[in-house]
Amino acid sequence: MTKQTVKSGYDELKSIRRESRGLYWAIGFFSFFVNMLMLTGPLYMMQVYDRVLGSRSEATLIALSILVVFLYTMMGILDYVRGRLLARVGARFQSALDRRVFDAMVRRSAVAPDPVAQTGLADLEAIQRLISSPVLGAAFDLPWTPLFFAAIALFHPWLGLLALCGGLVLIAIAVLNQLFSRSPVQKAAVSGHKANLMSEEIRTEAEMIQAMGMRNAAFERWQKGRTHALRDTLTAHDTSGGFTTLTKSLRLLLQSAMLGLGAYLVLQGEVTPGAMIAGSILMGRALAPIELGLGQWALVQRAMKGWHSLAELLGKVPPEIERTALPAPKALLEVQALAVIPPGDQRAQLRNVSFRIQPGQALGVIGPSGSGKSTLAKALTGAWRPAAGTIRLDGASLDQYAPEVLGRHIGYLPQRVQLFEGTIAQNIARLAQQPDAEKVVAAAKKAAAHDMIVKLPEGYDTPVSGGGGRLSGGQMQRIALARALYDDPVILILDEPNSNLDNEGSLALNRAIKLLKSQGQSVLIMAHRPAAIQECEMLLVIDQGTMTAFGPKDKVLKDMVSNHQTIRKTTTAGGVS
Repeated sequence: MTKQTVKSGYDELKSIRRESRGLYWAIGFFSFFVNMLMLTGPLYMMQVYDRVLGSRSEATLIALSILVVFLYTMMGILDYVRGRLLARVGARFQSALDRRVFDAMVRRSAVAPDPVAQTGLADLEAIQRLISSPVLGAAFDLPWTPLFFAAIALFHPWLGLLALCGGLVLIAIAVLNQLFSRSPVQKAAVSGHKANLMSEEIRTEAEMIQAMGMRNAAFERWQKGRTHALRDTLTAHDTSGGFTTLTKSLRLLLQSAMLGLGAYLVLQGEVTPGAMIAGSILMGRALAPIELGLGQWALVQRAMKGWHSLAELLGKVPPEIERTALPAPKALLEVQALAVIPPGDQRAQLRNVSFRIQPGQALGVIGPSGSGKSTLAKALTGAWRPAAGTIRLDGASLDQYAPEVLGRHIGYLPQRVQLFEGTIAQNIARLAQQPDAEKVVAAAKKAAAHDMIVKLPEGYDTPVSGGGGRLSGGQMQRIALARALYDDPVILILDEPNSNLDNEGSLALNRAIKLLKSQGQSVLIMAHRPAAIQECEMLLVIDQGTMTAFGPKDKVLKDMVSNHQTIRKTTTAGGVS
């Protein structure tokens, strides 16, 4: 990936951040008054030590105390408002990017396994947590630290020099913390993510693991990854924790040193006792933002990593371009010299495939396992982009349709069926929160799944899990077929549609295909079993990624049998001779 691509991702993030520029100015405005009011404590101590104790005036003490209560109350209100603004800036940033990051994650994951895509939403949440945390408030307080150092120097130059040296040492520790803890924190994040993915994979396939007695082996495999993650986490914690402890101890030492030096200057008659106490308080306040930043450094580093990863993801996956809406297409599919390279591969799995399907036709695609049938299905749905050649629906190439629109025109039943958490109706309606009941039932009837669904305990409102729950493989496949038929697509692509169906399900599938053809829709069936292509007029044969035959089914099958007999005779004759 080029630097220009990453830069475009950074520019997009910065443009979203700039939308809250006004709120950031407001936060800075409140931070000014919050930090000014932080001087209340030191000034109060100076007045108490230098005026009240000297004059023994109770009225002065009461007046000063009332004023301090008022000022601290105002400071608390302003600090509270600042915190609320920070929380809303973080929420606004996340809300503005939620859809963009979600789309980029799905689009990237659909074409290539990419760790950056897997953590996209988590990266966005990490940035939101940093913006809403007190750490960002401390960043707004940090510019006022020199002001507190200057105030200390007004009491005495030596006190100011001690404060400045202490501040520089803490800043140096912060830089060293960044240098030494970056790599351990990143390793801990990566290994922890891998362990979580492994545990999720085991949870998803728990039934199979239990049935095949793989539980101990699965635990040992997960524990190995988990132990590695824990070791990396401990290393990162020890590194950053050491710097945090050093910072805290040094800050306390500096405050005590400020008191000690102040006491010496009081004995020399160069400062008052009130200035001694005020200097110590100001020192603590000046160093507080640095200590807070170091204490929350893991949060800062996670957000920094998330910022870079998001920029990389958004740079790789630019926003969807607006497409001119096209009229509803006819069921005319044309493929010309198609070549497809699977994501992450260097070699084309399909080469020079061409065919044409008319409305009302069904095409069977046959070939041995690994020949490229599923690759063709993914290319025809628009999930994988062609490396060469074109795919046209009613004359328009697939990329002229927005993905959401194309999904309504081309129904797809993948080889491996996956349902989602929700009801059966929501799964058929493609995860719509409020499914159109009429369309759901109509799709289920076309898929011959209606009678099966209404026999379930709660019918269409039966909840299912991601793995289908108590549903059998055949039931899941029929529900997935109904999902493919939802929105009444003009093209239906079925990848091994009867792999989990019994005889009744296969007959129901053939009836559904016949119904679709009678309505002028086209069907493509990738299959091994002859029963699946019973309703097909056309046949496409693929072998090792190359189209070896295409035409009317009977003619193609006859030619294949003739070729097989010829090859067999030749082989036999060669063996006899």
